[in-house]
Amino acid sequence: MRLVTLDEISTKEPFDCGDSDLNGFFIDDAANYQGQMLAKTYVLIEDDGKIIAYFSLLNDKISQTTIEKNLWRKVKGKFPHDKHMGSYPAVKIGRLAVSLEHRGKQLGTGLISAVKQILVNDESVSACRFLTVDAYKDALPFYEKNGFKFLVNNIEDCEYTVPMYYDLMQLR
Repeated sequence: MRLVTLDEISTKEPFDCGDSDLNGFFIDDAANYQGQMLAKTYVLIEDDGKIIAYFSLLNDKISQTTIEKNLWRKVKGKFPHDKHMGSYPAVKIGRLAVSLEHRGKQLGTGLISAVKQILVNDESVSACRFLTVDAYKDALPFYEKNGFKFLVNNIEDCEYTVPMYYDLMQLR
């Protein structure tokens, strides 16, 4: 098993994670997003080239203009007073999917851990303090289990996805 970039694989099919939106992004949109420098997709493949999982990363920020005041105070409070800014850099997990046949093997958690370690240890990737995700509601327990916190006070106010964050400083 190895992790490669999207442009290192010869075929994107077959892949089925059981979610048509995630399948569609991988098959139809990931290459275009990468070509337009909007997101970079990484693919976990078996030695025979079979696709196990994928995730896409893009730049993001946590901003005082996009979250509620009490949550912003919690984020801002993580920094010394002289480092208070209007927003803080983040990397977003745009998509993450594990194929149906590989579910239940902790691969999603392993990929999240790998992303966290890459962002903390490889300073040439990007300087960021937070890892963010707009999580589908049915995936909230997964992201909570992986240490993500909500960026909203009431998840019921969110229609399809819920913004969440992970403070990478916890790993330092």
